[in-house]
Amino acid sequence: MIMRAARSIAWAGVAWLATAFSPLAQACDLPPSEPAALASVLDGETLKLADGRTVKLIGAKAPMPPLGWRGDDPWPLVNEAKEALESLASGKAIELRFGGQRTDRHGHLLAQVFVVTDGSQLWLQDELIGRGLARVYSLPDNRACVAELLVREREARAKRLGLWASSAYRIENALDVKRLGGLIHSYQLVEGTVAAVGQGSGRLYLNFAPDWRSDFTISIARRDAAAFARAGLDLNALSGKRLRVRGWLAWRNGPMIEASHPDQIELLPEGGGAENATPPSRRNGPAIAL
Repeated sequence: MIMRAARSIAWAGVAWLATAFSPLAQACDLPPSEPAALASVLDGETLKLADGRTVKLIGAKAPMPPLGWRGDDPWPLVNEAKEALESLASGKAIELRFGGQRTDRHGHLLAQVFVVTDGSQLWLQDELIGRGLARVYSLPDNRACVAELLVREREARAKRLGLWASSAYRIENALDVKRLGGLIHSYQLVEGTVAAVGQGSGRLYLNFAPDWRSDFTISIARRDAAAFARAGLDLNALSGKRLRVRGWLAWRNGPMIEASHPDQIELLPEGGGAENATPPSRRNGPAIAL
């Protein structure tokens, strides 16, 4: 069960409750596409338009519990993220901009969303991530403006704003296989040092411990390797390198994240520690009851 103290810690990092929202810090360089009328906010990353369409704020993954969470207390910052989005967008004119695939498999629009007020614009994804109320999330066919959002995420993490002050969203340690196993089907950031690079069945595997049958692994389709190379990331040369990966945790011979595009992997300074990862020996913090 999430301890009530964890909820208090999360609240302490949410400066937006007492602070006016700032102007757009960095522009998402996409041409304006279409105006839209907002009907309601469904959650911290989803809008319902007056014409019935649903918009997902591509690039910003709002706080949410792991699949199957059955705790008594609300998962930290889920409600706060929705309330912030309502405060930003409700009753306002919005504009949708598209930088890749326009819809997902459910028919939801995937857009960068701007609130337009008296000729000025506020980029919702930038604001939510900058306040620590979302993490950066991208798709291989929808990566526009991710670089700007990653900068905002680093700033929020350095200040421990919002979710970055809560252990429920800490950067996970690649060696903590037990904890990672309890977070399957959730979106996570994981850090560690690559022990070895393996290949097989058309895939590359970045293994984080000697036993690939049980360790944390990053799986990458060989057909995607060229995209990583173009981004300056030689996958075959990552043994011994520290890195951070973001994505959905699955279980295949241990916890695994599939990386399909370069924005998911960040190289870290040699010998540097994780920004807020917790070593495997420290088991205190929010327990995951699945």
